[in-house]
Amino acid sequence: MVTLLPIEIEGHTVMGVEVKLPKTTLLAVYTDRGYIMCGALDIGLLNQKLADRQIIAGRAVGVRTLEDLLEAPLESVTIEAEKWGIHPGLKGKEAVLRML
Repeated sequence: MVTLLPIEIEGHTVMGVEVKLPKTTLLAVYTDRGYIMCGALDIGLLNQKLADRQIIAGRAVGVRTLEDLLEAPLESVTIEAEKWGIHPGLKGKEAVLRML
């Protein structure tokens, strides 16, 4: 099942996506500029094979809900995200706000 939810963060509406798969759930919160995602996101792939796309993204591990994703510190981020002031250790919610 795929669920798409509007999420309010400090007066801004962003979108949350939850994809329930066998034995796992994929989680993402996105804006028009970028996104944060659960541990399934391959930051290395985005930085190496897809570098020309300049994707702004961050990865949080050990999250089970969209709320967890917003509260968790990012474990890794893309090179392009770093240019936007998004870095490992930053809370997901703060990263999303910087993507607005």
